[in-house]
Amino acid sequence: MRIPVEKSLFLLMVTALSVALSGVATAQTYPVKPIRWLTGGGPDAMARILGQRFSEAWGQQVLVEERGGGGGMLSAEVVARAAPDGYTLLLATGTHTINPNFFKLSYDMVRDFTPVTLIATIPFVLTVHPSLPVKTVSELIALAKARPAELNYTSGGNGSPGHLIAEMFKTMTGVNIVHVPYKTVAQGVTGLIAGQAQVMFTVGPSAVPQIQSGRIRGIAVTTLKRSKSLPDLPTVAESGLPGFEAPAWNGVLVPTGTPPAIINKLHAEIMKNLKQQDFLDKIAVLGFEPVGSTPAEFGDFVKAELAKWAKVTRDSGAKAE
Repeated sequence: MRIPVEKSLFLLMVTALSVALSGVATAQTYPVKPIRWLTGGGPDAMARILGQRFSEAWGQQVLVEERGGGGGMLSAEVVARAAPDGYTLLLATGTHTINPNFFKLSYDMVRDFTPVTLIATIPFVLTVHPSLPVKTVSELIALAKARPAELNYTSGGNGSPGHLIAEMFKTMTGVNIVHVPYKTVAQGVTGLIAGQAQVMFTVGPSAVPQIQSGRIRGIAVTTLKRSKSLPDLPTVAESGLPGFEAPAWNGVLVPTGTPPAIINKLHAEIMKNLKQQDFLDKIAVLGFEPVGSTPAEFGDFVKAELAKWAKVTRDSGAKAE
C-alpha cells in the first residue's frame, strides 16, 4: 500500500521529534550509573581532578582507569569499542595523535571518536645541560651547526612527544643532533642531568623543579604564548622559529555515536569548572593552562595535530623502533 506524501512527511516529523525528545530526556537523566574515564599516554591527574567534580555535581562515581601500555593505544582502543552512551570517556593527549605514524592501530582517531573539548595545555620546555654554553635558541642552533652530530638530545622514548618535537626542531633549523631515547620521561631527565645528553624537550612539570634547582637550564617554551609557570622564558616561535608550536595537551573524546545532548552536558560541566578559581588553581600547580574549546574546535585541533605529526614523521624519517 502506498502511503500518501503528506502522511510520510508527518511520520518523518514525528520520528524526528521523538528522537529529539529522547535526546533531551537522556541528557536530563545522564548519568544514572558510574562513568569510566580511560587514561594512558600521559599523566591521569586531569581526569582525577575533573572526575571528582563530575561525581560531586552528578552524584555518580567516575572511575579513572589507567591503561598505560602502548603509549595510550590501549586506552584509546577500549574507548573506541565502547558503547556510545557517555559512560566511557578518553582523556586524549598528544601521544594519541602521534601513535598513528608508528603503529598499526585498530581504531581511527577521527572516525571512531567524537570530540568534547580541549581542556588545557602544558608547554614543553627546551632544556639543556648547564655545561652547554648556550642560553638562547639561536645560540643552541649555532653551536649545533658548528658541532654536527656531536650533541645528543634525549626523550621519553622513540615515538614519544619529546622525540617528535625535537625532530621538528631539527627539520626547521637544519641542525644534526643525535637522539638518545630512554624508556620514560623521568629517565630522560635523569640522563640530561647526568650529562649523558645535552638537550631535551622536557614537559613542563618535569622541567620546572629541575630548572629552579639549577640542574638543567631552560631556554624556551613550545607554546605560542609564554608560560605562566616560566614567565621569563621566551617561546621558541619568538626566538627565531615562527610557527613552532608543540604543547602537551589534555582533551576529552567519546565514542562516535554518543548523543549530542550528552556531549553538550559533558562540555558544559567542564566549561563550568574552567571558570572556577579553585579548579584553575589546582591545575595551575600541575602546569596546565586552561583552554575550553567547543567540540567542533577540538575536532579541528585533533585533525591538525594528526596532520602535523604525520608531516614531521615523514620529513624526519623518525621511527619508533
